[in-house]
Amino acid sequence: MFAGFTGYIQADAKSVYDILFRPPPEKEDDDVDRPKEVGCLTHCRRGFWEAAITLKDPLAREGLARIHRMYQLEETWKGKPPEEIRRLRNLHLRPEMEDFFLWARTHHEVFKDERVLLLKAFGYATRHEAALMRFLDDGRLRIDNNHSERALRSIAVGRKAWLFVGSDDHAQSAGNILSLVASARLHGLDSEDYLRDLLRVLSHWPRDRYLELAPKFWSATRATLDPAELDLEVGPLTVPPSK
Repeated sequence: MFAGFTGYIQADAKSVYDILFRPPPEKEDDDVDRPKEVGCLTHCRRGFWEAAITLKDPLAREGLARIHRMYQLEETWKGKPPEEIRRLRNLHLRPEMEDFFLWARTHHEVFKDERVLLLKAFGYATRHEAALMRFLDDGRLRIDNNHSERALRSIAVGRKAWLFVGSDDHAQSAGNILSLVASARLHGLDSEDYLRDLLRVLSHWPRDRYLELAPKFWSATRATLDPAELDLEVGPLTVPPSK
């Protein structure tokens, strides 16, 4: 699915994602660019939260306070253009994060021979420092992947009721539709209206222009269509020329 992709991929640090960012052993010397890993600060915070709740440890509470400060700063430039966000992050947030990871590395050395929750928290921060800092490089990136996990939550809850999808082909189709629904919501579209419009135009649309139907571009594409034709259940549809 990500073959040839060289942009950013944001995910938590589960080992199943490692193959996306690291070459297989037989290609370790390849110079081919690979996706850049973007970490999730919420997952980093979780270890400190568990230690603070369970152990009532002041170091864990300090970790939470430091991360809370990062989120407070991030909120101040929410909604600004990506380049301005990048500039403000590097001016105000980068020093906070560098100090946090220096603090984490220092205390990780203290706890590295102990099996405690704090070791888990400091270890996560230390191991994934580069990925957790990477969102500073581009103002389009987010500080965590909470938005994608929220989109997946309805699927995780729903599968208990669905139990079966029929076959592998049905599962792939369900995944495609649910991905479209999540993308439509991400771009401020009513997912039901979007899917209805999509089914109306799909059979008329040139295959080499399919990206114009993606949720990201649909509002602009829809504005070029004849509303009367689009509202019909069936019938001819005038496809505007490519821009």
